[in-house]
Amino acid sequence: MNVTKKLFGHLQDKPVYAYTLKNDNNVELTAIDYGCIITKLYTPDENGKLENIVLGHDNLEDYLHRSPYFGAVVGRVAGRIGGAKFELNGKTYTLAQNENDNHLHGGLVGYDKVIWDAEVKEGEDEASIEFSYLSVDGEEGYPGNLQLKVTYTLNNDNEFSIQYDGISDETTLLNITNHSYFNLSGELKRDILDHTLTLKSDQFLELRDNLLPSGELIPVEGTTFDFRSGRKIRTGVESDYAQNKLADSGYDHPFVLSTNHDSEIYLEDTESGRTLTIETDEKAVVVYTSNMLPEEGEVYGVPSRKYLGICLETQGYPDAPNHPHFPNWILEKDQKRTSVTKYKFGTISAKA
Repeated sequence: MNVTKKLFGHLQDKPVYAYTLKNDNNVELTAIDYGCIITKLYTPDENGKLENIVLGHDNLEDYLHRSPYFGAVVGRVAGRIGGAKFELNGKTYTLAQNENDNHLHGGLVGYDKVIWDAEVKEGEDEASIEFSYLSVDGEEGYPGNLQLKVTYTLNNDNEFSIQYDGISDETTLLNITNHSYFNLSGELKRDILDHTLTLKSDQFLELRDNLLPSGELIPVEGTTFDFRSGRKIRTGVESDYAQNKLADSGYDHPFVLSTNHDSEIYLEDTESGRTLTIETDEKAVVVYTSNMLPEEGEVYGVPSRKYLGICLETQGYPDAPNHPHFPNWILEKDQKRTSVTKYKFGTISAKA
């Protein structure tokens, strides 16, 4: 295993570094300490050709000014909190509003917009970057000093894992995820409409017009949200189903996972032969098909446009504080929480 570090840019005179993990199979992942952003991820196609499979930018300036959370860790709470308010232990907390009246992905200065401390750990069969950050009491409106660690690990089995650890000196909320946009075609040669997604999920969360959960869990049976036997993304994009339409003709929905660490999320691109299998501790995955990606500028030299990537954001149910019947993501005082999501890179022929 090999790890390299180089300067990526400066934020207010503070250096931002890029760390590259490379395994013995030449699978290579680069992440920066600004937002724990995964900037590039090289995996082999069916013929062994290594190409980048995530959306991002070559420079810090673009991440600062025109990045829809590309590759970043988002929190203290991923997703939306309606009205940017929640109640906890009898007290109402008001959060930063950064999407109309709502709070989205941690607020105005979430975890995607700060520089994390980083430590590299190298081993014979795996290597890691351990990012750490102290989210202070009152930051973006949240209570408690929250000490966070996010560890990216790549091994020689072409597996990449993200471990999230958090502990707070006051009871608070914690629901973080990684917001990478995947495109298995390699170097963004095609959009993701003909990617096939398979999910072990029998229900999804119905959304209102403001993309907040209504509180209803809808059976996937008989809908374009039934990914249990595999479904191309375009079937939802081209559907007249109301839930697809309100998400700008696509998906931006939480799916309830019926199992964990059981190949519950599987994505493949037939033309390149690349596959991605995701396993997680989390109860849900938000599937976002980049329906609102700006149709201006470029992403690694390719015109930015809708459906250029797919996000598979493992997390708890969004807006849980406003739905008492949802599993909560309350982090009790002095109680450590750990969650792991693992990504396995492969090919269709190897799977067969």
